[in-house]
Amino acid sequence: MGCRLRFMSDRIDIRRQGLFLPLRLASYVILMVVVVGWMQYPAYLQTPITIYSVLTLAFAVSLGLERRFNLRRLGLILIALQTVSEIAIESGVIYATGNVNSPFSAMFVLTIVSAALAYRMVGTLLVATLVSVSYAFIIWLGLAQTGDTGLRIDVLKTIFASNEPVFYGIILHILIFYLTAFVSGYLAERLSSQDRKLEDASVALKRAQLETDDILAHLNSGLLTIDSAGYIIYFNRAAERILGYREEIVKGMLCREVFSERMPALAESLMDGVQQRIAYPRREMTIIVADNRSIPLGLSTSILKDEQGQLRGVIAIFSDITEAKRLEHKVRANDRLAAIGELSASIAHEIRNPLAAISGSVEVLEKELSLEGPNARLMALILKESQRLNKILSEFLTYARVSRPAYNKVELCHLIGDICELMRVHEDVSESFNIRFESDESIVYVVGDEDMLKQLLMNLAMNACEALDGSPGELVFRLTADVGSEVVTLFVSDNGPGIEPVHLDKIYQPFYSTKKQGTGLGLAIVHRISSALKLKLRIDSVPGHGTTFAIQFRSYSQDRASAAASTGVSEGVPSPVA
Repeated sequence: MGCRLRFMSDRIDIRRQGLFLPLRLASYVILMVVVVGWMQYPAYLQTPITIYSVLTLAFAVSLGLERRFNLRRLGLILIALQTVSEIAIESGVIYATGNVNSPFSAMFVLTIVSAALAYRMVGTLLVATLVSVSYAFIIWLGLAQTGDTGLRIDVLKTIFASNEPVFYGIILHILIFYLTAFVSGYLAERLSSQDRKLEDASVALKRAQLETDDILAHLNSGLLTIDSAGYIIYFNRAAERILGYREEIVKGMLCREVFSERMPALAESLMDGVQQRIAYPRREMTIIVADNRSIPLGLSTSILKDEQGQLRGVIAIFSDITEAKRLEHKVRANDRLAAIGELSASIAHEIRNPLAAISGSVEVLEKELSLEGPNARLMALILKESQRLNKILSEFLTYARVSRPAYNKVELCHLIGDICELMRVHEDVSESFNIRFESDESIVYVVGDEDMLKQLLMNLAMNACEALDGSPGELVFRLTADVGSEVVTLFVSDNGPGIEPVHLDKIYQPFYSTKKQGTGLGLAIVHRISSALKLKLRIDSVPGHGTTFAIQFRSYSQDRASAAASTGVSEGVPSPVA
């Protein structure tokens, strides 16, 4: 702070010295015209006028070098020497042009005023004192030589003891000198004070402007402002990124002309503020950005008014809410899944007991009765549908029972090997269905719940098998684990018919299935287990070329185990973070 104030003081002194220079030059020109032109350069003024000329030139040069070489003190010294030499020359001019009756005594006033611009009040009063002494001395000198009495005290006694006009002239001039010094010094002090206040206000204003501009420019939300006529006057960086326009292009243009083609709703909202004084605290709309993509936009507008309440413009703050919409959709889907899970558990418990009694009775009747023809087919159908209904109820319960997992160290390669063996001997898997497992490592440890992981992978494998519907096909488990990485990725791929893009957003919804015999709960269970284990699940499907599920696990490490041991988590494994 002290450095800044000293810097500002130096700037003010430089400014005052800059104002001082024209007065110095004016005094120099006047004295040169009088001394050289009119008085024909008297001999006794040659030396003072030469010194004064040199000092004037030196001071002018010092002003140009002051900022670069810090010559402030040298400038003040030159001003002092220049002032003294100027008083000496002016005294000589007054002495040679009528002494007490000389009209050039007013030049002392110009000297005092110019001194006030370089010094404070005290310095100006000292200059006025020097001027008064010089003026009294030359009057004394002139009267002494006129009376041919020499420089004696008797002359002063004669002047101050009598009522001669000389006495009053001297007193009047001295009063004028001091009054001029006081007024000039006071005005110079006020000017210096106002300069400091103005400098402080200017620095504060520039700082506030820079801080405000920097804050607005680095906002993550888009910000634009239009005036009362609808012209764009501000456009920050986030607005450029979101809307796809450059500030230097759109600034100064009508917002309706800029936005009407690709985002008319935005232009309408801005103009509603200008024309109808309507502000939108929260509004959502869809806009088309530069690459012809449609994105959802969250907009908030405010009316900007002046002190008289007149409209100055409209401020709009907006952001791309694509991610928020995605999360909102995910939350709603999870809420639906949770509600369906609760419903599934209730229905399963209510239906399973009667179904078990019915199924058991039918099996007894089948063994005791000898049915033929249509009756035999009906009995077989009853048994088949009973088993199918029991399967659905079992999946209901599986879906509903997915709860908080117990995290442990799981050897993934061994687990996948077991899944492959189970699939090869499964009654619903045809012999033409080939199952392979590929891995760069023979042992890979991950964090998870072994039972839940086995259920997840089994459902993915059965989904691939059902997608082929008995046709020859292949299922590949491919495990990749980068050295030093904490992420292990498992790819489960099949060469089945794939999934149409229109169905991709619905595959994890319960009871949604495009298969003839599908229950619509297999992938819903996969999704729910992935969510419970905090696994990243991604699907990539091309119609006619198969489907690949990518699952990302957190690898298990001894550092992770030792860190979790102090928290009391099972097997020393921490719970994953979403």
